[in-house]
Amino acid sequence: MAEVSINSDLGEWGSSSDSGERARLLQSPCVDTAPKSEGEASPEGPGRGTTSTIGAIFIVVNACLGAGLLNFPAAFSTAGGLAAGVTLQMGMLVFIISGLVILGYCSQASNERTYQEVVWAVCGKLTGVLCEVTIAIYTFGTCIAFLIIIGDQQDKIIAVMAKEPEGAGSSLWYTDRKFTISLTAFLFILPLSIPREIGFQKYASFLSVVGTWYVTAIIIIKYIWPDKEMTPGDILTRPASWVAVFNAMPTICFGFQCHVSSVPVFNSMQRPKVKTWGGVVTAAMVIALAVYMGTGICGFLTFGAAVDPDVLLSYPSEDMAVAVARAFIILSVLTSYPILHFCGRAVVEGLWLRYQGVPVEEDVGRERRRRVLQTLVWFLLTLLLALFIPDIGKVISVIGGLAACFIFVFPGLCLIQAKLSEMEEVKPASWWALVSYGVLLVTLGAFIFGQTTANAIFMDLLA
Repeated sequence: MAEVSINSDLGEWGSSSDSGERARLLQSPCVDTAPKSEGEASPEGPGRGTTSTIGAIFIVVNACLGAGLLNFPAAFSTAGGLAAGVTLQMGMLVFIISGLVILGYCSQASNERTYQEVVWAVCGKLTGVLCEVTIAIYTFGTCIAFLIIIGDQQDKIIAVMAKEPEGAGSSLWYTDRKFTISLTAFLFILPLSIPREIGFQKYASFLSVVGTWYVTAIIIIKYIWPDKEMTPGDILTRPASWVAVFNAMPTICFGFQCHVSSVPVFNSMQRPKVKTWGGVVTAAMVIALAVYMGTGICGFLTFGAAVDPDVLLSYPSEDMAVAVARAFIILSVLTSYPILHFCGRAVVEGLWLRYQGVPVEEDVGRERRRRVLQTLVWFLLTLLLALFIPDIGKVISVIGGLAACFIFVFPGLCLIQAKLSEMEEVKPASWWALVSYGVLLVTLGAFIFGQTTANAIFMDLLA
């Protein structure tokens, strides 16, 4: 392998002595990585993680699967049917897996342990700051989506408890959607978001996995043995246009986005080799694909073009098995919001300290006041936006476009910069092929993000 020198002069890019602390703050809370030491000479040296290959596969699957699966039946409908939806997912899966492998390669070459730090080290200061800002916006938008999901599922559960007709608005103030979302957020989400650490994440991970598999199983069972009152809409067999196919891309990106968490997972492995990592992410993405395919195909065939952006909303409120699925989703989202907020808050904190030139080792009181203020502002803004943006489809579309940046744009830029940094006078054909592939990734990600942004602006103008 050619010698790689990826921005080895840290001072050139404005990196400060607190990079190890930033890595600790910004790492995925679902893995445990050892601190980086100066004496660490090789990827297999002492101080590496303890996660087995099977464990790494499970963590990546857990990071990938989540509430995003509720939107996959609607993605099949948007794409124009089963053939278009399956082809689109299979095609995008190749790029999704390659992006994960590229991140593992660049993490090993740069000796950095988080997504942000890898982009900083490989692509430089400007791209690194852009990456951190994108992560902050993405986590902020995902928190809004989580609150909307809570409201959607609570509406169905409350309708059964209050014995209100299907589709009728709430007539009581304490069953109103805005009140129930606000009450749930203040009672559960806010207290879980304020602490500095999030050690409860291990319980949230188990809950998310159980809820995800249960929802998938219910959707498949309901397709095989449908209820009599459920009548599907038109089953599309071909897309209306090629634009319709591309409109499904943001949902797929949102569902498969686990790239930000992937770098800490790679470094938590016992033997973090790129070849082993390739097998890990391939196995994990195949498992995730099976779950998303099962949910998307069966949900789409059950309701056809009439499927809601959140597939659980298409089922009758009185269905107890689906009600349990709704409860699982609510509990999963209640514990997932603080985790996403933790990641976003850590990025904002890092940007603020870097801008101010303040060392991390400051008095605890100032850090606590700043953390509480950041949490309150983040929480109140996401809550207000969730109350007045009830359409989950619009939010998923926007944050799906941002997810495309993590899946395609930043890995593509890292690959290009990594290959340009190789110390070779004569470039082989494989070098040019990899650089071209990096350009392709950046172009694809920019296209999805640009299309999503344009659609959001166009829909707002029409409204």
